[in-house]
Parts: sequence; C-alpha cells; structure tokens
Amino acid sequence: MNLTRRFLAEFTGTFWLVLGGCGSAVLAAGFPEMGIGFAGVALAFGLTVLTMAYAIGHISGAHLNPAVTIGLFIGGRFSSKDIVPYVVAQLAGAITAAFVLSLIASGKPGFDLVESGFAANGYGEHSPGGYSLFAALITELVMTFMFLFIILGSTDDRAPSHLAPIAIGLGLTLIHLISIPVTNTSVNPARSTSQALFVGGWAIQQLWLFWVAPIIGAILAGIVYRFVGRETEARVRERLSTE
Repeated sequence: MNLTRRFLAEFTGTFWLVLGGCGSAVLAAGFPEMGIGFAGVALAFGLTVLTMAYAIGHISGAHLNPAVTIGLFIGGRFSSKDIVPYVVAQLAGAITAAFVLSLIASGKPGFDLVESGFAANGYGEHSPGGYSLFAALITELVMTFMFLFIILGSTDDRAPSHLAPIAIGLGLTLIHLISIPVTNTSVNPARSTSQALFVGGWAIQQLWLFWVAPIIGAILAGIVYRFVGRETEARVRERLSTE
C-alpha cells in the first residue's frame, strides 16, 4: 500500500481507539447503576485494537500508537522513513477523536471537560488511585514493554497470523485492568496527547511521562524480542525446507 493509504488507515484506526476507549471512560464508566467501570473501559480499549487490527492490519499494520511504531522499528519490522508520517497520522486521528468526544460529552448539561479529567493520564493527585510519579513511570514502561512483546511475538512469521489481533486486543485489555488505577493507562503517547490538549494545565505538564516511558518500554521490547525470537541459521534452513 502507498503511504497515503497507510496514513489514512492509521488516522482512522487511532481515531477509533481514542473514541472507543476514551469515549467509554468519559461517557459510560461513571454511572452508578449502568456504568461499565474499569473493567468495561479496559475491554473497550482492547476491542478497538482487536477490530482495527482486522480492519486495517493488512493496510498499515494497525500500529495506532507512536510507541508501537518505534518498537516495531527497533524490532526490525518497520522502516525508519515511515516513522514520522505514521506518528503524525496517529496524533491527528487521536486529536480528531478527542474533539468529537468533547462535542458529544458537552451535550450533557453540567458537563465540565476540565473538571471531568476527560480520561487524561496522570500521576500523583491526578492518578485515579493516587499513585506516585515513580509508580506511574514503572507502570507505563513495563506495560508498554509487555504490549510490544506481545505484538512482536504474535505477528512473528512463525506464529499463527490470523490469531494475532486477538492476542494483541486481549493483551491491551489486561494491561488496562492492571494499570487504570495507576495512570488511567496510556501505553500510547497519541492517546495521552489528545486528551491532555483538551484538559490543559496539569495534563499538559504531566504529558512528558506518557511519551518517555512508553517509548523506552517499546525500545526495550524491540531489543529483547530481536534476541529472544531470533532463529539460528540451521533452524531457518530447516523451516524453509519444510515449507
């Protein structure tokens, strides 16, 4: 696929991730009787990635996340020349989704975008569970490492490719179940940026962590998987001879 089509696919996929994931948190999580809670939000994020992996995986790879794009590059699965266009598409899709979500949420009387937090990521007093900067840093780094490790492993040529979206979607669901109380779960700089831009103030000030930690985690995962998943020359010859 040419770059324009892949750009549009990444834009659309990231739009869906933010609208579906953050939308579930902003619109559906907080109702006392019919709210979906943390578990519902976690599932919503997993479903957005699962559905988009099947919808656009064959077009752009369905990265939907700057950390994923960088991790795949480090893992030897992506070209450096396409990193910037992919990240731009992801940011544009996420910000557009946040804008649409703000229009929907503002239709409820009394809704205050800043006061609500708008599903922004944070630490300290802005952590859902009051977790510290250090706890948030470790959480985002480790969770992104595991997310990229799952992606790299499940999309390996030796793995059953038709099952990769399920593994990735369920992996992201589990990550959210673990880390929503700590940071509201980022593992995705585009998702964090889109919400922070609309909340402003503290969300912008704390945004650096949700770029730095996921990218470090993704880089480490790319390095580790290249070692763990590497085939010996003898094994490659054996596999090719049976195909």
